[in-house]
Amino acid sequence: SITGETVELLEPYLDMEDYNLETAKKVCGNVAGLCSWTQAMVYFYGINKEVLPLKANLALQEGRLAAAQTELNNAQVQLDEKQMELDQVQAMYDTAMKEKQALLDDAEACRRKMNNATALIEGLGGEKLRWTASSKNFQNQIINLVGNVLLATGFLSYSGPFNQEYRNLLLQLWKKEMDNSKIPYSNDLNLTGMLVDNATVCEWNLQGLPNDDLSIQNGIIVTKASRYPLLIDPQGQGKIWIKNKEKNNGLQVNS
Repeated sequence: SITGETVELLEPYLDMEDYNLETAKKVCGNVAGLCSWTQAMVYFYGINKEVLPLKANLALQEGRLAAAQTELNNAQVQLDEKQMELDQVQAMYDTAMKEKQALLDDAEACRRKMNNATALIEGLGGEKLRWTASSKNFQNQIINLVGNVLLATGFLSYSGPFNQEYRNLLLQLWKKEMDNSKIPYSNDLNLTGMLVDNATVCEWNLQGLPNDDLSIQNGIIVTKASRYPLLIDPQGQGKIWIKNKEKNNGLQVNS
């Protein structure tokens, strides 16, 4: 090795113009190599003087790098652990959100069912009143059925030959007798509505039967009575109606 002191001692010689390999070979060829060696050692010392701090700094920085790398590795391990925990928590959160959404969907479906049930109950509440009134009306109809049938039977059997005014008089007389006999009947009884429906009346009108009460009552007597009726028909309206009504039943007319 070479020291700084030695380099200082060699500097005067190194600065000489004739201190070189060619001159040394001429003066003493056997030791000329020492000249080149001393120059190389001085040059090495100069370079090494600059390199040593760099090498020391490099070692220091490598130590710091190793420490930082260790810290980085530890931090990466912690990061991986926290990431695993985060993934687990995220999975739990996703599961909880799915359960929450399912509960919300169930609650909404239940709410719709409750609204439908409420509407149905409210609707049935109104129907209850109607059914109660209808039940009471049916009960009254059952009570008055015998008297109503008796009036309808008397109408079909005995009112045929008379006009509208006398038919009404007969009904009043029959009702008076039934009151005396305590036979119940409907005060608002409509014999026409009881014995024929509106659709049939409309069909009769299309077939030529007039739409007044007397004509409709005559139509009822013709179609409901058990005996063959005798029609006194100066205007021919009854004849036209019967022809149209029975034309599909093989009616034969003898003039």
